[in-house]
This record gives sequence, structure tokens and C-alpha cells, in this order.
Amino acid sequence: MASRTGRVTATDVAKEAGVSQTTVSYVLNDVPHQKISDQTRRKVLDAVAKLGYKPSAAARALRLGRSDLVLMFLPDVPVGGTITALVEMLGDELERHGLNLVTRREHHAPLKSLWRELMPAAVMTAFEVSDEDVASMRAAGIHVVSAGMGPDAAPGVLTIPQTVIGAMQVERLADTGHVRIGYAAPGDPRLRDFLALRLEGARTACAERGLEPPVLLDVPLDIAAAAAAAEQWHSAVPAVTGVCAYNDETAFALLAGMRRVGLSAPGDLAVIGVDNDKLAPFAMPPLTTIDNNLDVVVGRAARMIVSGVTGRALPSSPQVTPVSLVVRESA
Repeated sequence: MASRTGRVTATDVAKEAGVSQTTVSYVLNDVPHQKISDQTRRKVLDAVAKLGYKPSAAARALRLGRSDLVLMFLPDVPVGGTITALVEMLGDELERHGLNLVTRREHHAPLKSLWRELMPAAVMTAFEVSDEDVASMRAAGIHVVSAGMGPDAAPGVLTIPQTVIGAMQVERLADTGHVRIGYAAPGDPRLRDFLALRLEGARTACAERGLEPPVLLDVPLDIAAAAAAAEQWHSAVPAVTGVCAYNDETAFALLAGMRRVGLSAPGDLAVIGVDNDKLAPFAMPPLTTIDNNLDVVVGRAARMIVSGVTGRALPSSPQVTPVSLVVRESA
């Protein structure tokens, strides 16, 4: 039976299982060096399931001497499939270690007010944070994990190299015979920082191969606009024959626009995306793309967060996540 407040408590669980409240605490927190039989442990877990008991986050924080929250502070960019998958996968991985992921976006509130309000165990940022903010969080006992996007990998920073992504796109097109290359930029100005890095990588790769810089056009998620861009590339002199798309969504739009004006991939324009979206194999034609390997990103991010929260040694070397080429029919 639940307590008078209507909320199931550890005391209710103890009564249901016929054990002490201390035993319930030992079982639920997996306290080491306690001689608790498998039968007793099962009784407690069965009682938890039957009553629908959910431990109080506040009580857990007091018991552990820290919060179990991890704040992931996201930049103000469109939340597409990649970010959604990253958050879901990281949340699942952190739950295995008794941590709960919460996300906030940059435009909702400044980082300083958020961490002071939540006092999380750790903060993960996906963009540059001032040294002052980092020092303040660490002084408050908050572990900070930074994710870098630029070409320079710093120790203790999880780096997802955006310039490498742009370079790999050009290399794939050049290796398959394309010498005049276009770049399909998203229409959203909130993506300009990511775009700048990927475009820098593409331009550098072109220069290294003696090619002209990519012909840059905006390709918003609009079929008519995408069709106009495709025609402009195709009719240029000399014609653009291969296009690096900012991401798979941009590539999908471009392929749709090409179909509208009777152009095909890879015959008229080869197209390569970024993200290896789950729909990429179903594009017409199936989309060649760069895979961010989110499983590797999540694994490394989780290890860095858990190690910092639990006081274990952190990796001293730069943590650069690999990206890989996925070849399909479009390029």
C-alpha cells in the first residue's frame, strides 16, 4: 500500500518485500560488499515492479553527494535526425550508469543560468564555451565535457572533425572522375558555423588536387529551389558534374529537384551527403554519404562523462571520432 501522500516510497517497497528499508537501499543502489541473497534481491525488485516505485532524484542526489543529471547544452541549430539519434543513444548509455540526460538549447537560456539552476553532475557542450564558464562550473564540482568541431584536436575534447567530412566528400567525387564540383549549402543561417568548417575542408581538398573551389549554391528544403540549383550547376561552363551536399536532408532535396527537371544521379550530377541518415538507402538513387559513426561518438562521450563524474582517470589524448564513407549509387 502506498504512503498517505499517494507516492510509493522505499518504506512501501520494504513492507511489500518483507525486508528492511536499508536492504531496499542496498539492492536499488547496488551497494558493494553487502551479503544479500539472490532470493532477497529478487523480492525487492519484484516489489519495485509491482508498486511502480521510482526513487526520488533529490534523495538520490543527497545520498550520492551529487546530482545524477547530465546537462547536454545544444547549439541553436535545427534538430534533425542526427541530433535526435545522438541524444537518444547518449541518454540510453548514461542510464546504464545511473545518470539522466537532460537537453537544453542555446536560445532558450544562457548556459550560466541553466547549470546554476540544475546543478548537474556533468555538462556536455557541443559548441565553444568561454574559459570563464568552464572554470566556474568546475569550481562548483561539475564535470565538463566539450565537443569540438574544428580541425585542431585538443586533449580532453571530443572532436567531430567537420573539415575532414568536407574533404572526404570532395575526395570521393574526384576519385570517381569529377573535376568541377559544387557544394549544396543549407538555406538555414543557424547552420553557418558547421557549414563554414565543412566548406573549408571541401575547398582545401579541391586545392590539394588542383581543382577550382566548389561552386557554392543554397539548396533549401524546397523542390523548386533545389531544381533551380541543379539546373544552374548542370548548365554552367564548364558544367559541375558532382555535388557535395551539406547533409543528407540537403541531398534528398537536391535529388528531388533534379528529378523535376529531368536530371539523374550520378549521370548528370553525382551527389554525396553527410550523416548516413536511416533513409539514405531509400533515396532515388540510394545516397552515397559520410557516416558520423554516432555509436563511436556516443561511446566516447559516455566514457568521458562517467569517468569524470565518478572520479576515474580521463583520457589524456585527443578524442577524435572517425568518420567513414558509405558508397551507394548516387556518387
